[in-house]
Amino acid sequence: MNGLRRLRTPALPGSDDRTSARHDLRKTAGKFTVVTARAVGASVEAIPQCRAQLLVIKQDGLGIGRIYDDRGNRMSPSHARKQGIRYRYYISAPLLQGQAESAGSIPRISAAEIEAGVLKAVRDHLKASAPIDDRDLISTLLIRVEVHADHLAVELKAPTQRLQADGREAQPTSISKHGKQQDADDIDPAVLLVPWQKNPSKRRREIIVPTSASPRDLRPIRAETRVALVTSIARGRRWLDEIVTGKVTSAEQIAARDKCSVRQVNMTISLAFLAPDLVKAAVEGRLPRGIGIARLRDAPVEWSRQHAMLGLTS
Repeated sequence: MNGLRRLRTPALPGSDDRTSARHDLRKTAGKFTVVTARAVGASVEAIPQCRAQLLVIKQDGLGIGRIYDDRGNRMSPSHARKQGIRYRYYISAPLLQGQAESAGSIPRISAAEIEAGVLKAVRDHLKASAPIDDRDLISTLLIRVEVHADHLAVELKAPTQRLQADGREAQPTSISKHGKQQDADDIDPAVLLVPWQKNPSKRRREIIVPTSASPRDLRPIRAETRVALVTSIARGRRWLDEIVTGKVTSAEQIAARDKCSVRQVNMTISLAFLAPDLVKAAVEGRLPRGIGIARLRDAPVEWSRQHAMLGLTS
């Protein structure tokens, strides 16, 4: 408040000095409150953007500062974490700024996918006899990568700008189309056009179709049902292996150890005898909805009869 009192304006002629001071104090304090509220609000709104910028800065990648979309926008490294797994990406700058319409045809791409494609293309072009580290290869040769819908345009440094794998400066020469020898300084940087297509983020699953159902009416097995089924199949195979190898002598011993009923042990072990294509379909999530542990337990040993029991084509 002491600071606010210093902002008091001179009193007008004929007015009381104390009244003028109180009036100026209230007026200044009100303006100060409004300005402070606006500043705090702007700072709070900027927090997500600052976090996004810090997130980008902290990331690591071989192509930092060298990867662009086909509209010339730089693609910055970022990452997402799903179920404890870290997935790295390169994201077009307009997409980070909320301007998706200004981004190129491929605004977001897997970092591992594009880095592997670029490294393979550069190594195939270089054909170096001595081994060279990935980072050294990128920093020594790569200028720019443009990501197009059907190819990557990989621009490499001119020969005079490169270093050989052993650290010495390269001095290449070439013959022009007129038959004259060209100096290394006259050779343009190479641009490699690498055929490439972005992998689809969601893969189509061909669901096994029951004979009595229409393909349009089918839905895949639920994710939680698939996890429970695959886990039970694995457990059944492990228990069966323990009995076959002699680690345990009976289902009763497994039941006592794992604190479950003997019937549950026997039903779970029966899942170890499922047909391989059914197990594969379960792992890939291609079984139709409604087929889970309850329907697959105690199935016939013959694989063709298992398909018939479920109404599936073998």
